[in-house]
Amino acid sequence: MATYKGIKGVTIQTLDSDPVEDKGTFSTGGDLNSGRSLAAAGDKTAGLGFGGYDGPPNARIDLTEKYDGTSWSEVNELNAGRYGMVGFGTQTAAIGAGGYASPPTPTPHRTQDVESWNGTNWTEVAELNSDMRSGTGFGTATAGYVIGGVRGGSVSDAVESWNGSSWTETTEINTARAGAAGAGITTAGLIFGGSTPTITGITESWNGSAWTETSDMPTAADSVFGGGTSTLAAAAGGSVPSKITTLQLWDGSNWTTNPTGLAGQRSSGGTNASPTQGNLLVTGGTGPGPTNYNPTATEELSFPEPTAAILTEGDMFLSGAGTKLKVFGKAAGIPSATFSSAASMSTNRNFGGSAGLSADDNMRFGGFNTPGPTTDNTEIYNGTSWTEVNELNTSRAIGAGWGTTTASVGAGGFIPPSTNPLAVESWNGTSWSEVNEINNTHYTAGRGGVTQTAAIIFGGSNTTNTELWDGTSFTEVNNLNTAGGYISSFGTSTSAIAGNRYRPGTSPAYNTNEVESWDGTSWTEVNEMNTARAEMQGFGASGDSGVIAGGSPNGSAVVANAEFWNGTSFTELADLSTARANCDQSPSAASGMVAGGNTPGGKQVVAEEWNADNTLSTVTVS
Repeated sequence: MATYKGIKGVTIQTLDSDPVEDKGTFSTGGDLNSGRSLAAAGDKTAGLGFGGYDGPPNARIDLTEKYDGTSWSEVNELNAGRYGMVGFGTQTAAIGAGGYASPPTPTPHRTQDVESWNGTNWTEVAELNSDMRSGTGFGTATAGYVIGGVRGGSVSDAVESWNGSSWTETTEINTARAGAAGAGITTAGLIFGGSTPTITGITESWNGSAWTETSDMPTAADSVFGGGTSTLAAAAGGSVPSKITTLQLWDGSNWTTNPTGLAGQRSSGGTNASPTQGNLLVTGGTGPGPTNYNPTATEELSFPEPTAAILTEGDMFLSGAGTKLKVFGKAAGIPSATFSSAASMSTNRNFGGSAGLSADDNMRFGGFNTPGPTTDNTEIYNGTSWTEVNELNTSRAIGAGWGTTTASVGAGGFIPPSTNPLAVESWNGTSWSEVNEINNTHYTAGRGGVTQTAAIIFGGSNTTNTELWDGTSFTEVNNLNTAGGYISSFGTSTSAIAGNRYRPGTSPAYNTNEVESWDGTSWTEVNEMNTARAEMQGFGASGDSGVIAGGSPNGSAVVANAEFWNGTSFTELADLSTARANCDQSPSAASGMVAGGNTPGGKQVVAEEWNADNTLSTVTVS
């Protein structure tokens, strides 16, 4: 019998303890005594929280609490209650600047007031040069910055420098904003996120004399909890505008989305500028409401120790006593990733065709568009932007597509006002050419296929017809058990899933829940989805592993639900950022793309990437 060593030339290593993932993890800390949206200074071992509001009714609070790494205790209060302050410094030496103050401050109650904390008491010090609320900042009690915010009723690009005794206006940021977060010191800083008033992910770095725009956050967010340095920073939670749990990490050049985030959805009401990425303290803020509008929960961010053994994708080892074989990779387990924003397409469309191998190697062609009725446009995505390439020979919508960005097929579809084409076109990386037709009308059909030379097309037009493509021609094979169109699907010619479908003439026509599995020969009914709907997006490279997202329960409303199929049953995943139906399909459950589609506002150009996280799974137990 062949052995692993005989095949690979090496043996599988046995480890006393499992390596760990190189990711941030939040743990639960002690609760605040008073839940509120507050400003903060310090870190998870020695933190300070002050001011805030406990809305509604949005009362300004002068309360101050300090954190010892385990619990919060109340200490001396601010001289004036307010919220929307900028806070920075440490537990023993901090600054609280600006904010919304309580009456009798003149309407709209923004203030220039600044207070300094010495570890025991707050003392009023020199005022800002202009009233400000919802800004950000970073630094120490003797050298820091207050940046942006709302000043004079508008978002501002103003920056003021603090030297321990007075404020001086200095170089403005490039993008005026409020609700941003900050990290760093006066000679090397960073600001990110906020609203302009449009929610933004713009990031700017500071070198002591000038601001430079750098890479944007993957998920644009307002009112994030942030902290760290100019080279290692963290942004947690925020509003998009709904509250999120996402943790985004900065490495000095780029942001990445951490596999896990906060336990609870929330956004920050003030700056929480922890001095290091790994000591971020998230507390208070504003929850999704109404029962947790002002959470008291505290969460502490940590990372593996510098000496820890780190997992890398593809690792395989025997764990413990050598009885468990474990593998670390994207194909293991239920994906825990979230959908993140991608660049928008050039052409709005729904019911287009698609091909590609991953989220950053994707293709869209045809579809209904505005002004329409259909488009022959073809676009390719490279992970950063979409590029228009040569068009289809025949403009069409609701056809099927499969293959890669250099070798793909577009089959069938609909040509208004009433033509249902049998035409098939093949893409060679440069242009489209017509090839052998399908045998039956298949518009709104499902499909499975990850190469140009092997695929399956099924259903559509309220039929059960199924055909296999061998790279040259189509052959009719065993039919679906249940007819329908607008079928969500994924897989290959030998292993595929036909998800929920639209069944005209039945009641309800859209809100059906029938799923079938193809084994290369015949279709078998399998477990249903958790949420019945049609017009969904499906992606997966086999019938044993795939994701279905979005859709419509009735032909007009749209949903953001996403579900994962593990070969036996469906499990709910994180939702799409934009609820939609009739979007295009992609091939991989580990890395896929949702692009275009239909919302109540019309046909879309918006795209979202899905990149599943690596998971450590036990392969065998002996």
